[in-house]
Amino acid sequence: MAIAPDATIHPTSIIEEGATIGSQCVIGPFCVIGPEVVLGERVHLFSHVVVAGLTEIGDETRVWPFASIGHQPQDLKFSGERTRIRIGKRNMIRESTSINPGTSGGTGITILGDDNLMMLGTHVGHDCNLGNRIVLANNAAIAGHCVLEDNVIVGGQSGVHQFVHIGQGAMIGAVSMVTKDVIPYGSIVGNRGSLAGLNITGLKRRGVERARLHALRAAYQAIFVDGTGTLHERARRTADDHPDNELVQQITGFILSEHARSVATP
Repeated sequence: MAIAPDATIHPTSIIEEGATIGSQCVIGPFCVIGPEVVLGERVHLFSHVVVAGLTEIGDETRVWPFASIGHQPQDLKFSGERTRIRIGKRNMIRESTSINPGTSGGTGITILGDDNLMMLGTHVGHDCNLGNRIVLANNAAIAGHCVLEDNVIVGGQSGVHQFVHIGQGAMIGAVSMVTKDVIPYGSIVGNRGSLAGLNITGLKRRGVERARLHALRAAYQAIFVDGTGTLHERARRTADDHPDNELVQQITGFILSEHARSVATP
């Protein structure tokens, strides 16, 4: 066991032999930390948090009561293989959130990047790869093998089907069910959600200038509304028309790449 001497651990919590607790960590009442868990510096578990398995939690991450991190994934094919969770820095993992490790049928690891907010009751399934600055609103559920790129927002009560890939900056409206891949900066709404435009609000918050937004709107129109030919043909033409617009290139590159599922359209 390696517990930093300046860590604060409530006497009702259980730290199993072998765990690593970093400098200035705070572990509140009634937490249980498994023997292969590694907590970085200044991690704060408020109370009643259980962290199990081969789990790493990065510096300054905060975890609220009744969160469950690292227990057996909800996959009937799982047979006890040694798989992992890696959580980055400065995440906020709110009450009753669950995060499952990977499986041998997937990547073997579930990854959560930096500066994410997992609101109350959210779930991240096995073998998921989540980037940075993601928000999962209350009771959003991400099924196994999903990829969420940076700055994605998933609205409350929404579900994301297994193997779905959601591109950078996309917005999933509340109470939506996402069964198809979502282009970068796309906006999805509805049960078996369809593409409902671009997440212009999110782009404005990130300081994207007006001219680039106008070009992005024109590209969206050409790909999804006015163009002729297949989706891939329209995406290729649009990419050629906007060679210097990074946002357009991200969307067209996403459409033209290989996908386990089809891409959501209007």
